[in-house]
Amino acid sequence: MKSPLENVLQKNQSSFRTVVDFNVDTEKLLRMDFTGANKELTPELIADTEVFSKYMDQKLLSANARYGIGGYGEDRILYKRSDHFKSRGSNVSPFGEALEEAASRSIHLGIDIWGKAGTKVFVPIGGTVHSFAYNDNFGDYGATIILQHQLETIVFHTLYGHLSLADIANMQEGKYISRGELLAHFGEASENGNWPPHLHFQIIQDMRLHKGDYPGVCSISEKEKYLHNCPDPDLMLNMMKYAG
Repeated sequence: MKSPLENVLQKNQSSFRTVVDFNVDTEKLLRMDFTGANKELTPELIADTEVFSKYMDQKLLSANARYGIGGYGEDRILYKRSDHFKSRGSNVSPFGEALEEAASRSIHLGIDIWGKAGTKVFVPIGGTVHSFAYNDNFGDYGATIILQHQLETIVFHTLYGHLSLADIANMQEGKYISRGELLAHFGEASENGNWPPHLHFQIIQDMRLHKGDYPGVCSISEKEKYLHNCPDPDLMLNMMKYAG
């Protein structure tokens, strides 16, 4: 059964502005697979940001695709590249439950759009800046912006991770950002948490007490709760149907 948030997003899907520029008639999207089924993803490849970036560039070039896309609910092997995903630095989850000290996180809670550094990111629906931060751990979000929205009677949030540092330099909490307004740009690896350039886009209903950050990856044991709080971002992106 769909949640009230999922229902209202689906109902209003046709009104959302695309988060990145994409021409469905002339451009291609490449569906990416970062699970263990992708045997190209060797430990050496994913551990080295420069090598990983070249791999992504080559995949997009070979497919003649403007962007790579995907990852919602995906059990990824990517996060073995960083100790950041072994825990949240706390023994209590946002849902108030005890965490196993050695628990690793591998379930992706957003959709990634992979492309060139500097790619423009737009706001799909008007909202206010809830918070922003520079999450500067290896493998983390890097520059991050979180917006708060209200659609009909439902309040929810959108998170934009792996941005350019310049995009948060003059950001202010409470600032209103209009639908279709330029929000940010894909950051370089040196400012986006050491990843190939991409946008992590995530929908979050309840932020709990988080500011400037919210888990984009969870453990398998917490998958059900997190996916309920973070519904499929394609309800707003409306892009996955074009991915081949």
